[in-house]
Amino acid sequence: MDHARYECHSRPSARRRSKKSTAEDEALGRSRGGFSTKLHAAVDALGNPLGFILTPGQAGDCPQAEALLRPYDKEEVKAVLADKGYDSGDLVAYIESFEAQAVIPSRKNSKAPREIDGAFYKDRNKIECFFGRLKHFRRVATRYEKTACSYMAFVHVASIMVLLR
Repeated sequence: MDHARYECHSRPSARRRSKKSTAEDEALGRSRGGFSTKLHAAVDALGNPLGFILTPGQAGDCPQAEALLRPYDKEEVKAVLADKGYDSGDLVAYIESFEAQAVIPSRKNSKAPREIDGAFYKDRNKIECFFGRLKHFRRVATRYEKTACSYMAFVHVASIMVLLR
């Protein structure tokens, strides 16, 4: 029997180990209920998905709005509807910079509340309905995937399924 194969030599492994990802890299963050992830989405006037951003659970809503709006042609956007979580002077100024209407209600503690078109604001239910249909897919609602990349891939698959219905 040849013992040369069984000799143990101290040497580095043949493959490189990749750097371990952190919770921040995988969009996992602490909130009241434990580890969580926030999915930010943009939809068109018909409720069809346009884009997604994944953040840790403790991240605020407003900082993600500009990143969601950036890829779209400024001439095509006529109005942006959002809830009170997106109320920010900087965001409203960004929306108005490309001559679109910002239909975002002011927070109750705002010093200068804005007037919004209530009938137009009712169309915000399109995004709520989209998230409701997206949560029918249990994998999206509960995030079984370990990596953010895998989770976003399934979010895209689920949104395609919603779009095809």
